[in-house]
Amino acid sequence: MDRKRAAIAATAALAPAAWGTTYLVTTQLLPEGRPLLLAALRALPAGLLLLLIGRRLPKGRWWGRAAVLGMLNIGLFFPLMFVGAYRLPGGVAATIGAIQPLLVAGFSIGVLGVRPGRRALLAGLVGVGGVALLVLKSGAKLDGLGIAAMVAGVALMAMGTVLTRRWGRPEGATLLDLTAWQLLAGSVFLVPLAAVVEGAPPALSGANLAGFAYLGLFSTALGYVLWFRGIERLGAGPASFLGLVNPVVATVGGLLVLGQTLTPWQVLGLLLALGALLVGQSPSRPATATGQAPAPLSVPAPSSDVLRAAQPVARM
Repeated sequence: MDRKRAAIAATAALAPAAWGTTYLVTTQLLPEGRPLLLAALRALPAGLLLLLIGRRLPKGRWWGRAAVLGMLNIGLFFPLMFVGAYRLPGGVAATIGAIQPLLVAGFSIGVLGVRPGRRALLAGLVGVGGVALLVLKSGAKLDGLGIAAMVAGVALMAMGTVLTRRWGRPEGATLLDLTAWQLLAGSVFLVPLAAVVEGAPPALSGANLAGFAYLGLFSTALGYVLWFRGIERLGAGPASFLGLVNPVVATVGGLLVLGQTLTPWQVLGLLLALGALLVGQSPSRPATATGQAPAPLSVPAPSSDVLRAAQPVARM
């Protein structure tokens, strides 16, 4: 991988790295038991800020495209991840989230006309195994609804990643514009849902406001701009492997903040996950079966806002 591509991958990896810190921020700084409020307050202020900076609205067919991408990457993905995170141990949720590169590879064949090489498929399987060793606990309890929500959420964001690559950006629009449109499209769904299901928000303390500011500015506004840039420059498949950074960062956060330790099996899992991430950065090849080339431009969740579900230590 050349230096330019490596630099793009490194900056794009900051997005899932930021998402990997969400569990700690949520448990330490944010109100308990309000997942939809958290989702709405992550998406709406970040979307409004980016729209204020870009000052550009969608035109023509991009109203519909922004709505589709916003629901896939934000509006539906966020709540499903929270359902999975509340009903599943963090390790199970993170392991399910690690299948995203394999789903992206499958969707890319039909949507982008690119087929994954054997090395990419093997890296995807190794990545799932590495994350499982890193975060999966023995005796982890399984919940049917939680598993269904996690699989659906990961699949939706995988399709969102592929469509983001396929549709690219309209002429004259920036990545900030595209990110703002998706965040606001998701917010149109999330805000009323949070109001109906959870009621009025509680009074927010200074710590709460600091937590929401971190999630909104760094983890969401900046994170999603970098994530979409990675999809645009690297391709949907290689970018999806960067989501493996999420459980790695969540684990490291547990080590540093919660005083946890790694077992030898977890160390092996960490090495396998990082190895799969590096191997997965190889560009995909055009599929000979379809004869189609991927769209020349492209720009979510995650994997990926791979949210607190990737936390390997405890439930949210």
